[in-house]
Amino acid sequence: MDDDGTRYGISDETRDETRYEAVRSRDARFDGVFFFAVVTTGIYCRPSCPAVTPKRHNVRYFRSAAAAQGAGFRACRRCRPDAVPGSAEWNVRADVVGRAMRMIGDGVVDREGVAGLAARLGYSARQVQRQLTAEVGAGPVAVARAQRAHSARVLLQTTGLPVTHIAFASGFASVRQFNDTIRAVYAATPTRLRAAASGRDARARREAAPAAGIPLRLAYRGPYRADAVFDLLAAEALPAVEEVSGPPGRRTYRRTLRLPYGTGTAAVDEPPGGGRAGRAEQPGSGPVRHGGWLDARIRLTDPRDLTTAVQRLRRLFDLDADPYAVDERLGRDPRLAPLVAARPGLRCPGTADPGELAVRALVGTEEAARLVQAYGKALDAPYGTLTHLFPEPAVLAAAVPPGEPLGALATALADGTLRLDAGADRDEAQRVLRALPGMDARTAAVIRARALGDPDVAPPDADAPDTWRPWRSYALRHLTTANTTANTTASQSRREEAGV
Repeated sequence: MDDDGTRYGISDETRDETRYEAVRSRDARFDGVFFFAVVTTGIYCRPSCPAVTPKRHNVRYFRSAAAAQGAGFRACRRCRPDAVPGSAEWNVRADVVGRAMRMIGDGVVDREGVAGLAARLGYSARQVQRQLTAEVGAGPVAVARAQRAHSARVLLQTTGLPVTHIAFASGFASVRQFNDTIRAVYAATPTRLRAAASGRDARARREAAPAAGIPLRLAYRGPYRADAVFDLLAAEALPAVEEVSGPPGRRTYRRTLRLPYGTGTAAVDEPPGGGRAGRAEQPGSGPVRHGGWLDARIRLTDPRDLTTAVQRLRRLFDLDADPYAVDERLGRDPRLAPLVAARPGLRCPGTADPGELAVRALVGTEEAARLVQAYGKALDAPYGTLTHLFPEPAVLAAAVPPGEPLGALATALADGTLRLDAGADRDEAQRVLRALPGMDARTAAVIRARALGDPDVAPPDADAPDTWRPWRSYALRHLTTANTTANTTASQSRREEAGV
């Protein structure tokens, strides 16, 4: 995104022409940025849809899948536009629309309604409705409805859950509402939609043992430097809460999840180095993917948590980033250009639990592991080496004196003074963090970048020019990754010279 808010150089005068060119060339860079619908078929698609390009005068454009659905168009069965990565714009923006979209993605409207969303934002429901409709083309109810429809399709096609269970697990208030929405969005009944995914792989997923979890494909756009993400997660893994197993190139990350309705565990696989159909490789650059997905499995004590669990994994793996915009901007800088060329699509991992990340940033991994054993809630049944949930802020606040840095942080999280949820005001959170005892500027910057998912954060002592905006978090990630790699290489060389 350019500083003026225009994506990929699209101005008001040339936007439709540029969009049509993206559709004609099936440009996957624009998947999730906009959607197009064909008036003669009544179907909407992602820009990279492989279908025959429609005539220009038959095409209509929408900012969101919800807007296309609201205009009466059905989702394409070939390109599945409801499953594209979310727009990176909502992670960049700190205004009410960006915050609202992040909270809707986290399931706030499903759990608390529009009134709850508006209260969290500090606006009236009418103001939120007006601003979302103006910029997204749909109000909060319509955006949440589109999200529920996608969750329902995933459950229908990948699990053997009864249709009535899926209706409520997806967030619908009634079976009738569920049936009406599925018909409107997919032009099929739930039973027919399930039958449409009748291939061998789909049947195998539905018939798999429930203990294996719900199988998912977490989509991303552009190149994705998977090895660097899994390297970082492996280095930071918190015993009993997280683990990374397997050899490089085929690792699996697992963790426990505390969710609104219950608990869960998730497993996410590193893409194999050999690649797969539809994912181009760059020779010599490692496992870089040009659009694709991460295979995942989620086990939940309450299936209503599916949408929230998926969104938290997406934030953890930074799957809604726009690597094209990031690499284009940072690649212009002489200092960063060789690093960007060496690692296109490098991501900034976030977190699945903002409060946990804040505590870990403050006290370090060793002390965090002690807190897990002392105050964490044990799972009903271990999942591999995973045995506990990270302790809740209220539990830590009761156990640690408020005069200590950890006690002060836990108390602020528990009583709501400090908000780190998906829709939190980043500047306000920064202000509260800096006022806490023992919270230095560098730790606060780490929390802002990873717990709040801010793509434009740099530690106060870093040389981060304004030309890196709005991607300073990614610039720093390039620098630290290159430094870590250089140190690892030097250490290996010393060991080889010593004959170790």
